[in-house]
Amino acid sequence: MPHTATRPLPRIAVCGIHIESSTFTPYVSTAADFDVRRGDAVLERHPFLTPGSSLREAARWLGVLHAGALPGGPLAHEDYAAWRREILEGLRALVREEPLDGLWFDIHGAMSVIGLDDAEGDLITAIREVIGPDVLVGTSMDLHGNVSPVLFEGCDQLTCYRTAPHVDVAETRERAVRNLLDAFSDVPVDAVAPKPRKALVHVPILLPGEMTSTRVEPAASLYARIPELAGRDGVTDVSYWIGFAWADEPRCQAAVCAYGPEADAVEAAALELVTDIWEARHEFAFVAPTGTFEECLDAAIASQERPFWISDSGDNPGAGGADDTTACLATLAARPEIRAGEVEALLVSIVDPETVDHARGLGVGGSGAVHVGGRIDERTPGPVPLQIEVEALDDSPATGHAAVLRVLDGTRDARPSGLRLVVTSRRSQFSTAAMFARLGLSMTGPDVVVVKMGYLEPDQHAAAAAWMMALTPGGVDQDLVRLGHRRISRPMLPFDAEIPAPTSADVLR
Repeated sequence: MPHTATRPLPRIAVCGIHIESSTFTPYVSTAADFDVRRGDAVLERHPFLTPGSSLREAARWLGVLHAGALPGGPLAHEDYAAWRREILEGLRALVREEPLDGLWFDIHGAMSVIGLDDAEGDLITAIREVIGPDVLVGTSMDLHGNVSPVLFEGCDQLTCYRTAPHVDVAETRERAVRNLLDAFSDVPVDAVAPKPRKALVHVPILLPGEMTSTRVEPAASLYARIPELAGRDGVTDVSYWIGFAWADEPRCQAAVCAYGPEADAVEAAALELVTDIWEARHEFAFVAPTGTFEECLDAAIASQERPFWISDSGDNPGAGGADDTTACLATLAARPEIRAGEVEALLVSIVDPETVDHARGLGVGGSGAVHVGGRIDERTPGPVPLQIEVEALDDSPATGHAAVLRVLDGTRDARPSGLRLVVTSRRSQFSTAAMFARLGLSMTGPDVVVVKMGYLEPDQHAAAAAWMMALTPGGVDQDLVRLGHRRISRPMLPFDAEIPAPTSADVLR
């Protein structure tokens, strides 16, 4: 019988740098903030690529380098350059062995690097110079990323999360991998996978995630449209990027991208969603009631609902805030009801390695004087002097060393006040019940919980009997006009009163 040649499994490299960077925060992100993986450890980030899984067995996966971090400030150029160089060297070595068929570009999409305007665009352009134009490149991103023309040109398949808070991270990454693999099905031996048709439309709207949460309208309905659009004949996927509001770069704005085998269907799906977004452009509103921190605290103390959560939204480390502004801490410590212990309040958390080290020296049960926070972002009162007692200590990869401090009331007897705060040696975000529990804390125990967040993550949202978002200053200030963008494209909502309606002339192909 004649032998029929079979196509070998596609050879797919995996690499990326994943961070969301505020250019308005004084914090500079460095390699020390990142979890860096190489080789097979890159694949181990993803449960769907564990050895023996169907997706792992469907290709020859080649991990190169992946670096991921909590959102922060712009990445130091020397650290980016080192990882960029290592990724390119790794890809050159793979290509010398045997040509690549595909590459999964696993990124966030809102990385800023000191000295660059489009870090992901720079990286994918350099990667293309190594792997060539025929390799199929798929990317998965956060919906708060930015899709520049350069990034769009360098990638063949682009997709992003469809929920905020992001409960579909793994689902999105798996979708990107499945779509990449599907492109190799039925491809003849010695042929390259066909490139999809794609369309990108920018929408000149730049809004914080707290005004575009999929928990509320209009984002809920806009994102709910995507499965139907992506399921149409000739369309493989449709994605809607909110864009990243806290970077002052020309690429920062909303975008819709679609791809699939049929150009007309792809373009029609993208324009349909863009038109829906444009028609809803004045309907976006905050996901929770808002006010100054003082107004939120007044409401919390007066409320019968417990616990009452308040987001210190301007210093949210999950969007790039420094995690050490002290306006909320100073107000809590001075509040008479809290000083007297009539109201129990918890603030989580402030990054302050110096205070953590002092607390570790005192030990659990020890007491002393500290100056907390305000060493990175100086827009607020600066370090707050406090008398404290150490109630708990911990150490974890997420927080580094951490301490629970009970603030004393400042009287001669140094009685405990109603205020506790958590200080950490690493910037961190207490988004899960497990993080609270490690320190012996409860999400539902205090009367008032102040957390450096924007919108609440699922565990937090479930714990809060009531919630307000304080419009506080910081590197991720919700008042974008107050922040002072200078380099974004204009016109742009909310900086301008109106933007033009989208047309087919706006489509990049």
